Amino acid sequence: GFVVGHAGLYQALAMFAVAYFIIGMTVLSVCAIATNGALDAGGAYYMISRALGPEFGGSIGIMFFLANVCGSALYVLGLVEAVVDSFGIPPGQEAGTGVHVLPQSYWYELLYGTVLLALCLLVCLVGASIYAKATFLIFLIVAAVLGTILVSFFATRPLKVPIHLPHFNGTETDNGFFTGFSLNTLRDNLGGGYGVDYTTGQMMSFSSVFAVMFNGCTGIMAGSNMSGDLKRPSYSIPRGTISAVLFTYLVYNLLAFLMCATCNRILLQKDYGFLRDISIFPPLVTVGIYAATLSAAMSNLIGASRILYALARDDLFGRALALAKKTSASGNPVMAVIISWLVVQVVLFSGKLNTIASVVTTFFLLVYATVNLACLALEWASAPNFRPTFRYFTWHTCLLGIAGCCVMMFLISPVSASASLGFLLLLLLALHYLSPSSTWGYISQALIFHQVRKYLLMLDVRKDHVKFWRPQMLLMVQNPRGSARLIDFVNDLKKSGLYVLGHVELQDLDMLPSDPLQPQQDSWLSLVDKLNVKAFVSLTLAPSVRHGVRQLLFTSGLGGMRPNTLVLGFYDDEAPQDGLARHPAFTSTREEVPLGFPPLRAPTSPKLLSAREYVGIVADALKMLRNVLLARQLESLDKAWELRRAASPPPTIHVWPVNLLRPDSARYADTCSLFLLQMACVLNMARAWRRASLRLFLCVEAGTMPHAQEEKLRQLLKDLRIQAQIQLVPWDAITRLHWQTCRGPPGGPAEEEEEEEGVVNFPTNATQVSDEYVCAANKLVLEQSPAPAVRFLYLPRPPADTSLYPLYLHQLELLTRGLGPTVLVHGVSAVTSTQL
Repeated sequence: GFVVGHAGLYQALAMFAVAYFIIGMTVLSVCAIATNGALDAGGAYYMISRALGPEFGGSIGIMFFLANVCGSALYVLGLVEAVVDSFGIPPGQEAGTGVHVLPQSYWYELLYGTVLLALCLLVCLVGASIYAKATFLIFLIVAAVLGTILVSFFATRPLKVPIHLPHFNGTETDNGFFTGFSLNTLRDNLGGGYGVDYTTGQMMSFSSVFAVMFNGCTGIMAGSNMSGDLKRPSYSIPRGTISAVLFTYLVYNLLAFLMCATCNRILLQKDYGFLRDISIFPPLVTVGIYAATLSAAMSNLIGASRILYALARDDLFGRALALAKKTSASGNPVMAVIISWLVVQVVLFSGKLNTIASVVTTFFLLVYATVNLACLALEWASAPNFRPTFRYFTWHTCLLGIAGCCVMMFLISPVSASASLGFLLLLLLALHYLSPSSTWGYISQALIFHQVRKYLLMLDVRKDHVKFWRPQMLLMVQNPRGSARLIDFVNDLKKSGLYVLGHVELQDLDMLPSDPLQPQQDSWLSLVDKLNVKAFVSLTLAPSVRHGVRQLLFTSGLGGMRPNTLVLGFYDDEAPQDGLARHPAFTSTREEVPLGFPPLRAPTSPKLLSAREYVGIVADALKMLRNVLLARQLESLDKAWELRRAASPPPTIHVWPVNLLRPDSARYADTCSLFLLQMACVLNMARAWRRASLRLFLCVEAGTMPHAQEEKLRQLLKDLRIQAQIQLVPWDAITRLHWQTCRGPPGGPAEEEEEEEGVVNFPTNATQVSDEYVCAANKLVLEQSPAPAVRFLYLPRPPADTSLYPLYLHQLELLTRGLGPTVLVHGVSAVTSTQL
């Protein structure tokens, strides 16, 4: 009567259609999730948490708990209003007559609500079985009442119904009319006629009426809330929920039509209990109203307790809900029931039911939207294990349900909707950072996989362009205990590119009972998390390190995301240091280093690979057109200290883009030099290194117009948009040592052969320079002050003659000895662009 009296028949039918459209879409989603596996206690919370993960599940669980709590309070207040209408002393009278003996005031009505809520508590404390029996008895009573009401519309003759309304100086009497079936009455009630709600004194509107009406439709979750108490929830929930929705929708529409055709608007708007006045047996209507409202209050109370119990059992909120875990001997969560009862009792202080109707409706709409979101996510993830036996849904129905819930939330009460979403967001953030990890499975992982696979297929390597080149690193790590700072440094070098930590285990799978790499995978992933680097992990078994690196270079990555740069630690005789134990990521916590990595190699123990094999790895990478970086003494780089130094002078990065081992072919604009410049620039672009400045060293000889060379280099840097200081370094004394030991004069056959940019025919540059020259070059680099945070040097190609590999490595060791953190760089691909 409230809905039809204010909204009229047309708008009332529209409200029912909108409400049941939203409910229908949600029911399809509930049925789909409920039939996709075993369902435990918690209803909608259980469905959402197991589909969307603990953050969404826990936050929506709290929202759904509050919705049920407020809903229970709403129905208790509605029952109090019905009792007071039937047995309350009329306004303006000090003493009642007949059955009208109950005093009316805020505190008396609160007392009545407390007594009725205590009755609901008693039923719920006994357990689900007595609740089920009580609700079945109530169903029979309500069905009988509904039958008599339908008969009354036809059997009762037209009559005048006196209406006593409260007024500021007493009571006001008005007359409503039951006209029987009348075309004029129907015509008068077709359109809307919003007036003042006599219980609250507030002007009604479409949104406020819809908010009150929608609360009568929220019982669709009553069955799913009892999922832990049902024998076959996957069977019972779809059938029971769909049947209830269809039945109530038909009954609401039928009653709306009958009321509009037989009752005038005054009766509908000013007497919400008019059905007693027109019934052929008025006491039965009163009993039916009481029974239906009491059933709804109990349903919401027991639903809230089951949600709270499920939240407590999942330990999402830790000790805050620990008390709610306690159950009786029969398994009834009595403490959850008592806590829910206490919260409902607090809500009862709000007073009138229409005051909290919009809040309850907003909470329920938010829960329904999230149920649809959970089903939509499962459908879009296309996981093979999502195959519900209920198939009458698509992603379209889920999307329509979400849209309908969100639109109606903001139409009903923008303030309540915004506050609810803000509260939900706070809960999400709190659970994300504070809740323990779960083993339920995260739908986000399935969705990410689905999208990543799709976009990887779209990433076409044939469309690569140098403008969009980025470093994609494969860092080979023998033992992370000795490589923590190197791992962190390469993370700064990747510039949003692919970063893979590679490791070779020297074993033969034929001789092993199972794969030894699987148990190690978790340790490596934990390492990545602890060091806070954005890297993948790729482990392999191989008979030698060289074969393992080849495997990883061939197989790491997927599609257009494959490593283009190999990073190796330097091969020298220094004893490895356990940098992992001293790393801030581990020393700042109480944990010991829990990772299952073996101890570092003792200084006297043999190495896993020889010098010849190490240089062979470099040669293999260059043959496979991979860039190569050799990092020496990066474990001595204290990045935090370097970057916290006083602003004047800021830390520097020294760049030597000339092949110091071949002074007779020194060039600054070949592919390798440009790649070296690019890597130094990429490091400088990383957030942690932006305060550092690049210093580029230009080696010049007397009589070669150094200023012209400097201007040319400066123009190159300008074209490449690289900001760097250029420092001229005379090296006549150094090159003189080279020419004294070289067989031929400058420009001879050896030099011409070297200047050919061959890929396969490696130059034999290791035979071109003496140790004395290399030591002098090392001293030249070392003398440049102030000392930099890191140096970038040109890495020459390994010699074609493999017998010269040890000599090549020896000269690299001499060149970088005592330089501190140094990166030797050799690039084989064009990586710089001067075009838009």
